[in-house]
Amino acid sequence: MTAHDVIIIGGGPAGLAAAIELKHLGVADILILEREKEPGGILRQCIHDGFGLQRFNESLSGPEYAARFIDQAKEMKIECLTNTSVLEITPGKKVIAASRHGLAAYQARAVVLAMGCRERTREAIRIPGSRLAGVYTAGVAQSYLNLKNIMVGRSAVILGSGDIGLIMARRLTLEGAKVHAVFEIQPHANGLPRNIEQCLNDFNIPLFLSHTVTNIKGRNRLEGVTVSQVDENLKLIPGTEKDYACDTLIISVGLIPENELSEMAGVILDPRTHGPLVDENYQTTVSGIFAAGNVLQVHDLVDFVSLEAERLAASVAGYLQTDTLLPADSAPAEFIPIESDQSIAFTVPQHVSGKADFILSLRVRHPSRNCQIVLQQGDKIIRSVKLRKAIPAEMIQIPVKSGDLVSREKITAVLKYE
Repeated sequence: MTAHDVIIIGGGPAGLAAAIELKHLGVADILILEREKEPGGILRQCIHDGFGLQRFNESLSGPEYAARFIDQAKEMKIECLTNTSVLEITPGKKVIAASRHGLAAYQARAVVLAMGCRERTREAIRIPGSRLAGVYTAGVAQSYLNLKNIMVGRSAVILGSGDIGLIMARRLTLEGAKVHAVFEIQPHANGLPRNIEQCLNDFNIPLFLSHTVTNIKGRNRLEGVTVSQVDENLKLIPGTEKDYACDTLIISVGLIPENELSEMAGVILDPRTHGPLVDENYQTTVSGIFAAGNVLQVHDLVDFVSLEAERLAASVAGYLQTDTLLPADSAPAEFIPIESDQSIAFTVPQHVSGKADFILSLRVRHPSRNCQIVLQQGDKIIRSVKLRKAIPAEMIQIPVKSGDLVSREKITAVLKYE
């Protein structure tokens, strides 16, 4: 068993950004464990542009964005073991991994969780019908086209208005396929407005809200789907069924943080984000285990993933110097809880010590206009941000200074209208 100051699980945008920033902060002994054959994460298959506007002030493709960090990590001689799958993390920060060389054990002083997220599948949303060829999640279809140069179909329907699904609508169209429509069960779109405009409207691909796929037809290969409307409670409306002939169904119905390893380590998860509970230092409820990126909360921009990981790196460096950052389970009285009303889906962090400034990330549940996010302790407003619009697809980030807090009472995030 070898020992390291920091072991980072995942060599995607979060893991790479954290490693580079740790190196800048003087932490030399860093090991990245990456299960794919190359670092870069999901960015390797995202050949469209639009990345880097926040982080680099220029528009890059996914591979270009990843290359900025990969090249820098190589220059800084940060060790990254690829084709290495982590099988277990213990609360004592022992990491067990498997590679072509067999099993290996590593002991870390600090562990950074940067495993990213995975797609919800057809089974997760219980679409009835046979198990046919031609049914893909959006990310799998994107991988086939962009990494393997394999065309997945010629006549497609897309379920879900997530960003990857919208981008695949454009990608398939550019490759000569016919995309009949995008169907979304919610009464609002779940993708970024720019993707709806550039991927659907620019190609005259219709978007139907409050619709979902209710049946899959075919023998060996998909031959068609049945689509039905839903009411305000997401219940099917009888008599609204409509059939669409197609050979491909792309499913883009949300992402879930990859947190099986987190649970093995004893990390407590937030049922709203499905990611770890963390404080303002991005430390989980297990001392010395930190989380950032899509394993913590699903982001809409990769730039925010990198920036979040860089903030985490500063906390990890501080932890290595002092070993005094306390997790929530060991000192619950030390933390101020952060809660929200029903109009806000979640907040990250979920609790803070009150001793340091932090950035509060959140998403609204429903589209809103001319509103404000109000942070309050009891009747005292500690921060207020006015917004012309707020949509579930866009993360809202609010800087909060420790000096703004007026007590040890819980912080509540509330959506109000002007």
